[in-house]
Amino acid sequence: MLNRRLFIRTRQYQQSGASGLFLYGFVPRSVFYREASDTNTKKIRQSNKSDGWKEKAAQRKVLKIQNQWSTHKVGVSSEVKRLSNEDQSVSHRIKSQVDVKPYPYEAVFGVAPCLLALTQGRRKIYKLFVKDQMDVQRTSVLQVCQEAHQRGVPVQRVSKRDLEQMSDGKVHQGVCLKASPLTFLTDDSSESRVTNNRPLWLVLDQVQDPMNLGAILRSAYFLGVDRVASSIQKSCRLTPVVSKASSGVMEVMGVYGYENLQDLVEEKLAQGWHAVGTVGADEQKVWIPVVQCSDFHMTKPTLLLLGGEGQGLSPNLLKLCHTLVTIPAGRDLLPGIDSLNVSVAAGVLLHSLLRPRARS
Repeated sequence: MLNRRLFIRTRQYQQSGASGLFLYGFVPRSVFYREASDTNTKKIRQSNKSDGWKEKAAQRKVLKIQNQWSTHKVGVSSEVKRLSNEDQSVSHRIKSQVDVKPYPYEAVFGVAPCLLALTQGRRKIYKLFVKDQMDVQRTSVLQVCQEAHQRGVPVQRVSKRDLEQMSDGKVHQGVCLKASPLTFLTDDSSESRVTNNRPLWLVLDQVQDPMNLGAILRSAYFLGVDRVASSIQKSCRLTPVVSKASSGVMEVMGVYGYENLQDLVEEKLAQGWHAVGTVGADEQKVWIPVVQCSDFHMTKPTLLLLGGEGQGLSPNLLKLCHTLVTIPAGRDLLPGIDSLNVSVAAGVLLHSLLRPRARS
C-alpha cells in the first residue's frame, strides 16, 4: 500500500514538472494528504466561483478578438476599421440633429449613391474602396472608378470583409466611398428661383425610418416635388442608409430641415399657400374637410403634410390644414392592416396631386 502511494505521488510530480525532491524517496503520509486536501479545497473554491470565472473568460475572449482586429490578424486594415467604427457610431445617434457636430467623413455605399456623390459635388470625397477581384468589366462599377479617377480620388482594392465592415453589413454592391456627411439645408435663397406657379412642397413630420425616408425622396424626385422639408427634432438624419434607399436621390435633391414646422406652415399660409394633411380612410375630422386624393385638385401653391410612422401628423400641424386627403381602399380591410406605409402613401398621394400639373 505504501509503495502504491509512493508510485502515484511520484508520477504526479513527474507529470507536473515539479522538483525531484520526492521522486525517489518516501512520501510522508501527512504531506500526501495535506496536498490532496489543498487540491480539493481549490476545486471547491473554483466550483463556487465558476460563474464568475466563465464570465471573465468570455470577456477575455472578446478582448482577444478585438485585439486581433486591431493588430490586423484577420485582414482588416486600421483605416477601414476606423472608418467603419466611426460611421456606425454616427448611425446610432439619430435622436436629434440639433447641436450634433457631424463627423468629418462617413461610408457611402452602393453603386448609385457613390456615383452621384462623385458627380454632384455636394460632398468632400476622400477615397473610393472597391471590392478586390471585382469584375472590372462590370459597367456600373467601372463608371464609378472612372469618375473617381477623373476627380483625382484615390481608389483602393479591399476585401469583401472590409466593405461589409464599412457598410455595417448592408448591400454595398462592391463599392464604398469615404466622404463627408450631408446635412439638412437651411438656406432659403433658392425660393426666388422657383418658376412653377403651382409649386408643391412635401413636409415630413418626424419620419424616423431611414428606409422610409429614402423611398419618399426617390418618389418625390421622380414625380416632380419642388421641395422636401423635414422636422429636425425626432427625425431621421441624412445617413448613407437613406442615400442607398433613395437609390442616390439624396445626393441630388436637398432636404431642408426646420426646427419648427409650425412656423414654416404658418408663414406659407400667410403667403396664400394651401395646406393639405393626410388621414386614414376611416378617420373623420369634423372641423376639416376630408376628400379622396383623386378628387383633390391643386389650384395654388400647396404644402402636403405627411406624419411619421405610427403617430401621424402632430396636432399642432393638423389644425393648420385646410383639407385632409385620404387614399381609398380597394376592399374591406382587417384591423391591423388597414393602412399604408408612409413611403407608399407618399408615392400614391404625390402621383395623384401632381399628375394634372404634369399634363398641363
